[in-house]
Amino acid sequence: MGQLDSANLLQILSETRLVAIIRGDTPQSAVAAARVLFDAGVRLVEIALTTPGALDAIAELAPGLPEGSYLGAGTVLTEDDVDAVAAAGAHFVVTPAVTESVAYAVDRGLPVLAGAFTPTEVREAWRAGAAAVKVFPASAVGPGYFKAVHDPFPDIPLLAVGGVGLAQLPEYLAAGAVGLGVGGPLVGDAARGGDLEALAERARAFVAAAARGAGARAESETQASSEAGR
Repeated sequence: MGQLDSANLLQILSETRLVAIIRGDTPQSAVAAARVLFDAGVRLVEIALTTPGALDAIAELAPGLPEGSYLGAGTVLTEDDVDAVAAAGAHFVVTPAVTESVAYAVDRGLPVLAGAFTPTEVREAWRAGAAAVKVFPASAVGPGYFKAVHDPFPDIPLLAVGGVGLAQLPEYLAAGAVGLGVGGPLVGDAARGGDLEALAERARAFVAAAARGAGARAESETQASSEAGR
């Protein structure tokens, strides 16, 4: 599989509108959940470093992903974290905040989804080289706040992350999100030894809803562009 860069990561986000987030209790459970997600059509999956044995899980999964799918490492805080996840085979990096890991990962050639909350942090994350900026925790403030942050930064791709479920997906896309990062509402207890069949059902529902949202968003943007050109 070819190396992922920021432009390609943003393209996949624009097409699929979805990143799955795994926080497991064992590397085996994380691997099992990730495989179900990829099989269900999720193309971007993140394994958080808070998962015990996360590096082992990444190293096991990375070589055998479906074509066009990529594995990220989340909760990447330090330069040492970046080195470790790169060595394990992660294709992209996710951070919860604007930390030293952002610019360092960019310098290493790893695309980054950098966490931010305030407008100032959004701009800092973008200037540090993030492929997209994740507004986190999105559910604490809702789509209205998300739109308010997006409006002055229309050229910065923003990802809504944190407590966002299937029902809220269309609202965040309508508010300007390039996509959603989804953990608990999608993964549930599957990364802790829970029901993998139920995970597969949820994953297919999210993939389908995100595809519908992507289509509606593209149609709306095309219409707006056409009206602006009149």
